[in-house]
Amino acid sequence: MRALICGSLAFDNIMVFEDEFANHILPEQIHKLNISFMVPTLSRVFGGVAGNIAYNLKMIGGTPVPMGVVGSDFDVYGQRLKSLGISLEAVKTKEGHFTPQAYITTDLKNNQITAFHPGAMNFSHENHVKDYADISIGIVGPDGRDGMIQHAQEFADSGIPFI
Repeated sequence: MRALICGSLAFDNIMVFEDEFANHILPEQIHKLNISFMVPTLSRVFGGVAGNIAYNLKMIGGTPVPMGVVGSDFDVYGQRLKSLGISLEAVKTKEGHFTPQAYITTDLKNNQITAFHPGAMNFSHENHVKDYADISIGIVGPDGRDGMIQHAQEFADSGIPFI
């Protein structure tokens, strides 16, 4: 059973600030915030809703087909998915754009500050459910706004059950 998983394929850049944000963000000066945090460690992991669901579905024996739009920097992520036997037939590359990226800084109290760049994800509406054969079920996950609406409608129109 092939599952078409619409959503983001993203890089998560994770950093740990070895203190508490509260020790550096002054409430009385929040209206003029200009702050920098030294983060001695940085890890980059493969993420995004379509990527995460596809990975986990594959690990339990499913046949995921992630559908998303990525940037020209996607190669290393794409190679990882291919090495796991996950199809990239529904992953489109938008040249001149970045793959979606989250930059997550966590402090010692597990508070987080996150910046997210959607990049190529904003073009998710350029991908269509009808372009992929033998799809039994679909998932519409967080993605570009227009793409999410369009993909839900396309699943409904084609009679493919989806969540």
